[in-house]
Amino acid sequence: MKNIAIITARSGSKGLKDKNIKVMNGKPLLAYSIDAAKESALFEEIMVSTDSRQYADIAVEYGASVPFLRSAENSSDNASSWDTVLEVLGKYKEMGREFDTICLLQPTSPLRTGNDIVGAYKLFQEKNVNAVTSVCEVDHSPLWTMTLDDDRMLTDFRNRHTDVPRQKLETFYRINGAIYIRKIEYNADNIRVKDDKECAFIMDKRRSVDIDSEFDFELAKILSSEKYFLCYE
Repeated sequence: MKNIAIITARSGSKGLKDKNIKVMNGKPLLAYSIDAAKESALFEEIMVSTDSRQYADIAVEYGASVPFLRSAENSSDNASSWDTVLEVLGKYKEMGREFDTICLLQPTSPLRTGNDIVGAYKLFQEKNVNAVTSVCEVDHSPLWTMTLDDDRMLTDFRNRHTDVPRQKLETFYRINGAIYIRKIEYNADNIRVKDDKECAFIMDKRRSVDIDSEFDFELAKILSSEKYFLCYE
């Protein structure tokens, strides 16, 4: 298969300023995703989609391709990652290059490893699906969560709640934002990223930090500095 990794690194983050290039343990955040893609040895192209020349220069320094900058339309707060993916695939098609799969890697998941990507692609092939998305187990069962009224009384929750041991509760998962693999379909008039027949790739929670705040960043910094947390399981 011809695979392309697309790392989406828009500038101008409001929650955590310039988070996609924020330096963590001596390396900008987006570089971790580039390194993981390179370590997997699965991609014909590792491309960073960004609207910033500064980000582009950093991406190239760490071994990614940035043959063009992202359009203003797909750099707005309203544009989705998949809008960006379709833009990238369209421009590569104009350059005479087509791929069988796309793997979307978000820079905000720096603890994802090359082995995680390899494992996700292995599942993709074994299950013969069109899409694989990474997930991880949630920290606490949603059965132990609640909403609160203005009076903050727990009466209704206690009436519903049963004291079932944690070990006997169902296991719940969340999408962790680390890996999205999709099959690509080229037609005469358009490009389709197929998201039907989708399978979950389960990752360890310790490699599933999705950075959206200073707390997330500090947690990822600690985990990335402890090599035993990053072993592939």
